[in-house]
Amino acid sequence: MKKVTEKVAELAKPVAEKHGCELWDVEFVKEAGQWFLRVYIDKPDGIGIEDCEAVSRELDPILDEADPISESYVFEVSSAGAERALKRPSDFERFIGSGVAVHLYSPRDGKKEFVGILRSYEGGDIEIEGKSGPIAFKKGEVSQVRLRITV
Repeated sequence: MKKVTEKVAELAKPVAEKHGCELWDVEFVKEAGQWFLRVYIDKPDGIGIEDCEAVSRELDPILDEADPISESYVFEVSSAGAERALKRPSDFERFIGSGVAVHLYSPRDGKKEFVGILRSYEGGDIEIEGKSGPIAFKKGEVSQVRLRITV
């Protein structure tokens, strides 16, 4: 059985592409007692409010008809953002050479965040070039990796 986010992604991808955008991610999360369905889109020259509105307007009735979510929820379409989370191997491959912030589950040398240039990604293991040289992280250490505008 597919997860809600996978079902929504299947519905959202062609809509995003029709509007010249890429589907970046789908989240279905509960915050302060309310469910939120968030569809994140991207395109090379950046996302504007018009892009979000166009995708939202077309996708909303498709979601209503397909009815992939039984709970009531707030539906949002937004930009993936300049400092977006990298999740899939293709995300990491696309942003090799970019600035990132690596967040760890447990502190290393008293720190849980390391900032640098993404040098490699292999099987979940990550290497960045930090201010004092290369730093390698095993997949199990890393809780999240986000793009970082300033390194």
